[in-house]
Amino acid sequence: PGKPTLYGSVTRRGLRSQGVPDIAASEGFLVGEVTKKSILISCPHENVSTKFLAPYTTFSRIHQKSITCLDISSGGGLGVSASTDGTMKIWQAANGEIRRLLEGHVYDVNCCRFFPSGLVVLSGGMDAQLKIWSAEDASCVVTFKGHKGGILDTAIVDRGRNVLSCSRDGTARLWDCGKSACLGVVADCGSPINGIAAGTADDSLNLGTPEKPPSEREVGTEGKILLLAREDKKLQGVGLQSRQPVFLFVGSDAFNCCTFLSSTYILAGTQDGNIYQLDVRNTSTPIQVIHRSGAPVLSLLPHRDGFIASQGN
Repeated sequence: PGKPTLYGSVTRRGLRSQGVPDIAASEGFLVGEVTKKSILISCPHENVSTKFLAPYTTFSRIHQKSITCLDISSGGGLGVSASTDGTMKIWQAANGEIRRLLEGHVYDVNCCRFFPSGLVVLSGGMDAQLKIWSAEDASCVVTFKGHKGGILDTAIVDRGRNVLSCSRDGTARLWDCGKSACLGVVADCGSPINGIAAGTADDSLNLGTPEKPPSEREVGTEGKILLLAREDKKLQGVGLQSRQPVFLFVGSDAFNCCTFLSSTYILAGTQDGNIYQLDVRNTSTPIQVIHRSGAPVLSLLPHRDGFIASQGN
């Protein structure tokens, strides 16, 4: 950060033995190990390196334009994805074969995810509607209405009797799937909420006490904390059952996404390319701030002992 960007190019000069490409880099860059599936490029002057990996499967027939969201069912058999081509589709993860077209949202679908069962899909769109679909026959089982702006992200509580959504209208809401009703506004920020994540909180954390006893329709909210990635450069933690603020962290730019690494460690990504790792018990100073490029951090996913991040470059 603060230094001029270094640009370079890589060129394939031909093939070596065993069909491995012979690759050269322009001045200032070095080509390390090259295989049929990967290229290691380093910039010795800045002491950085990147490994480029080839995909081993590509599904190019599911959508015609950018894919804005996707999820894979817990069993790994099905995928669901939404695109700027205006469609949301369910497909087989093994071969990309399209199984169902989920039609019913007006305007773009921003987010889609499977319930833990893998048989049901939750989606949210710019039409301010949250919908639940059957993955088996593509029928829309439930539509939730109540948000005043486009829905930007969703989360599922436990096995899915309750779900959460956040919106451009600045609110995060808790919904009861059985009665298709809103159980309450968990947070009202006055700024668009770009991403949410619900997780079990560390035991030592004070999540606050609800002002009135929770509805018996509320299932699995106790001991949970809701993370809110906000447009106004704030990352907020709220007690899911109490609706009380737990922490507020101010970052360098709008927060786009957030996730839990454990009951103590959380991650959040910003529009200017920072990934913050925080300890929920003390959010005054980040454990670390990762900055690989200035491109917006668009999604974060825990994976094994680390995480996967996607950026807008």
